[in-house]
Amino acid sequence: MSDPQFRVLGGPTVLIEIGGLRLLTDPTFDPAGEYPTGGRALVKTRPAPVRAAELGRLDAVLLSHDEHPDNLDHSGRELLAEVPLVLTTASGAGRLGGTARGLQPWQTHGLTRPDGGVLVVTAVPAQHGPEGCEPVTGDVIGFVLTGQGVPTVYVSGDNASIEVVERIAERFGPVDTAVLFAGAARTPLLDGALLTLDSELAARAASLLGARRVVPAHLDSWAHFTEGLTEFVGAFTAAGIADRLVLD
Repeated sequence: MSDPQFRVLGGPTVLIEIGGLRLLTDPTFDPAGEYPTGGRALVKTRPAPVRAAELGRLDAVLLSHDEHPDNLDHSGRELLAEVPLVLTTASGAGRLGGTARGLQPWQTHGLTRPDGGVLVVTAVPAQHGPEGCEPVTGDVIGFVLTGQGVPTVYVSGDNASIEVVERIAERFGPVDTAVLFAGAARTPLLDGALLTLDSELAARAASLLGARRVVPAHLDSWAHFTEGLTEFVGAFTAAGIADRLVLD
């Protein structure tokens, strides 16, 4: 059973290679600048380290949600048209059309692997802010990847709730690898409440999940991310689990 490979490409965009498949989370490849959303502008502070065209073959995109430019930007939308499958929220699939397939939390979709096996993608809950935030932030999902002969991988999506992580850990823990969207994102739309995990909560999530490895994501490239890799590593060091981190 070989370890999956992870390449963090800025913000929430992570290339995952598992079971012979190449999956991409929340594609964001636009240049730095201001991106309007909900009457306000989100500020991207730096571009992705690669262009979408440089990624090569992609078997699927795991899109936590489509409504915010820091999770799906203009270049990301163009990329979706070239990908054979986009797994996302049910409401997002309705907006995107094309190859998008909507999943409700706990629904599954199987991806055929080159070895003839199946990688099972399970949509899992994610809460993009405080309790009751959905009318403002919209629907969001995370993903769990499982299959015979492959380690279990959890991709959090934009989730701020440790209670949500507890529910996922009950069903799937311990996981081999957790890709955690952190950064303590905050905007005035919800009075500065956490929209994603902060670093301390991320360390708690990793412990709850029993994760052998943790891939930090959603920590850079946007001005509304209030914590970065330094804080993330510091929180994991304080929790005594810094040795679990997968850092470039």
